[in-house]
Parts: sequence; structure tokens; C-alpha cells
Amino acid sequence: MYLLYHTKNANSTVQTVKLCRFRQLTVFAFRGTIKVKIQLLDSVGSAKMLTYIIKKCIQNYDAVKDPSVRTAYGKLAGILGILCNAVLFALKAAAGMLSGSIAILSDAFNNLSDMGSSVVALIGVTAAARRADAEHPFGHGRYEYIASLIVSFLIMMVGFELLRGSVDKILHYERAVFSYLSVTILLFSVLVKLWMFSYNRRIGKKIQSVVIAAAAQDSLNDVYATLAVLAAMILGRWIDAPIDGIMGFCISVLIMVTGYKIARDTITILLGMPPDPAMVRQLSDIVLQQEGVAGVHDLIIHDYGPGRCMASIHAEVPIDGDIVKVHEMIDATEKKIQHDLGVHIVIHMDPIAVAGERIRELREQVQKTVQTVNPSFGIHDFRMTDGEQNINLIFDLEVPFDVAPAERETAVTEIKARLKEIDDRYSAVIQIDDKFTG
Repeated sequence: MYLLYHTKNANSTVQTVKLCRFRQLTVFAFRGTIKVKIQLLDSVGSAKMLTYIIKKCIQNYDAVKDPSVRTAYGKLAGILGILCNAVLFALKAAAGMLSGSIAILSDAFNNLSDMGSSVVALIGVTAAARRADAEHPFGHGRYEYIASLIVSFLIMMVGFELLRGSVDKILHYERAVFSYLSVTILLFSVLVKLWMFSYNRRIGKKIQSVVIAAAAQDSLNDVYATLAVLAAMILGRWIDAPIDGIMGFCISVLIMVTGYKIARDTITILLGMPPDPAMVRQLSDIVLQQEGVAGVHDLIIHDYGPGRCMASIHAEVPIDGDIVKVHEMIDATEKKIQHDLGVHIVIHMDPIAVAGERIRELREQVQKTVQTVNPSFGIHDFRMTDGEQNINLIFDLEVPFDVAPAERETAVTEIKARLKEIDDRYSAVIQIDDKFTG
């Protein structure tokens, strides 16, 4: 996608220049010789520029799993953010003071907060790269999440201050002065922020960084905000109303909402969110593919920062298997997961009776009964003790977190009753387990 810049020379010939990558928004027209159109086109210009910068600044730039390379990417994104936002703040502040526009000044101070956010992100990425030590045996990766949280508070604080200024501008309305210089500065700001969105999004995805991904979203929001300021300036030429203050108000609200969303998402990560379903499938499949593994359960993944995961899982193995061979298989599986997925994992062996047609039939019967009560339920560690008058069916019941305690007890009672209906000798012994993987 390109931002196209159209100009007319003295012979009324229209010239078009490709300026930057973008998504389709709207069309703006100004009196005189300036016409700007945003349209949907495919672009590689900004991508080529970023690739060139990455190659010049980062050695072994393709080795993103290397912590030092990942840190270099984070530092690059932070430095670019500081430089770009510093330039934009200076230009917009000058334009805002010249035109008397609170919306432009609001946008300028938004860029100043973005510069501060880039500084915090740079510090966070650098701190997160520190090696593990005696006080922090799992490393310092969560510094990046803390940095993202600080960034979100900075954004909300700036948004609130701009909100106060915008309300004052609405209540004490003064018409802003239209300036082609201000328009040019705002258009330049859009181009820069589009490029910042592009490189932050690319780097954020490449190194799986929440703080850089937040910076990308913030840059895109800045594009919308600047376009709103531009619209206010244009409309203010013909409409005698506090449009400038209203746009400043809208921008400030947008800034605060962005800060809130970043804070919410970061707090969710820090509190402990469910693991990525794709990683759950990959990890579980690797374990299940090993010879003798009948099932897996109780997978728990701990996130200690981007690229720093630890996990534990229970693997069901034959009760009559060779313990030495089974242990060797488990060790090899742990090393494979570490190599393939970058996850340090501990696998616990659960010996179960897997041989015999009767065991398999009873397990299937119990599984079907459980899922008739609730399809989200599962079972593991199934075993039995057989007798003429009583057959004990012993298993763990996997229950999602959103099932309330009262519902859990009711479900257990219902499962026991339905098993009794199948065979009066069945006596279920059920242990409830939380389903950590959602």
C-alpha cells in the first residue's frame, strides 16, 4: 500500500510520487496545488528500507532465537522510535504554537510521550537480556513486560493531560490559524508514523515482543490521530466552531484507551495467561509420538519473558514397562522439546495399566460418560480394581477453570450416577484436576 502525493506544475501536469506503505483510509483535498490521496496498493519500499537498516545494524540478523540478536532488534526499534518521535515532537510543537491549535499541540505531546515510551522500551529490552543469576534463576525476561506496563501508564497520563487542555479549548474557543506549513508537517508526520508502524510490527512479530507490538499499535493510532487533526484544521477554515478542541478531545480519549489496552494485556501476561494453543499442540504431539506413551495431561507452561518458557507435563506410560528404557525415552523427549521449541520441560511419568481389552473398553466407556455430562471435561490416570461385587473406577477429572465449585461437585455426582446406571457394580473414585491449557 502506498501514500501517493499528487502535485500540479505550471503546465497543470499531475505528478505522482509513491511515499509510503499504508492501508486505505480516505481522500483529502486542499485549495491550491496540494492534493493527497491514500489508496490501497502493494508496496515493498518501507520493507526494503527496514531490511537495509537491519542488515547494517544487526549481525546474524536471521538468528532471532539467539538472545543477543533478539536484544539487538529490540534496541534498534527503541532507538528508531526515540529519533523519529523527537523530530515529530519538535515539528508539531512549532506548528501548534504558530497556528494556535490545541489539537496539533496534543498530537505533539503524544509524540513526546511516545519518545518516553521508546526510552522505557529500550531500557526494558536491555534489562531483559541480562543473564540469569542466583537471585533470578529464571532470568530477567519479565523486565520487558514491566517496561510495557510503564509505557501504558505514561500513555494514559499524557492522554489525561491533553484531555484537560482540549476541554479548556472547547470552553474558551479561539479559532485556529490555517497554515500550509502545518499541513505539510502533519502529512510528514503521517508518513513517519506509518513507517514506524511498519517496522515495529515487523520487528515485534519477528522477536515476539509485546512491548514493540504495543509500540506498533500506538504508531497506527497516532496516524489516525494526526489525520483527525488534519481534518480539524481543514474544516476550521469554513466552520466557525471549536472543532480543534473537539478533535483534541477525541485524540486524548484515543490515547488513554490505547494505554488502557496495553496495560490490560500486559497485566494478563504477568498474572499468567493460558499458553498458546499451537505450542500446546506441538508439545503434546512430541510427547505422544514417543513409543509407549498412552496419554498426556497436566501440561503447565510458565512464561518468564519472551523466548523464556518452562513447562511440566505428565506422560502416561505402561505400568509393566522397562523403567530404565522408559526413563531414557523421557530424557530424550525433554531434550527434543528443548531443541525444537526452546522450552525447558520436566516430564513426569505416570504408570498406568494400558494392556488388555477390558481396560481400554472401560476407559472409553468412562470418557464417553464424562463428556455427556460436559464436553469440555476430560479424564486421565485411569485405573481399576476388579471384584465380583464391586468394580472401582479410579481416574482424575480435568475441569476448566470457568466451572464453579458447586457445578464441579454436581458434575461428579452426576458422573457417578450415570456410571451406576451402566453397571451397578461401578464405583467411581474421582479426583478433580484443573485444566491449565484451557
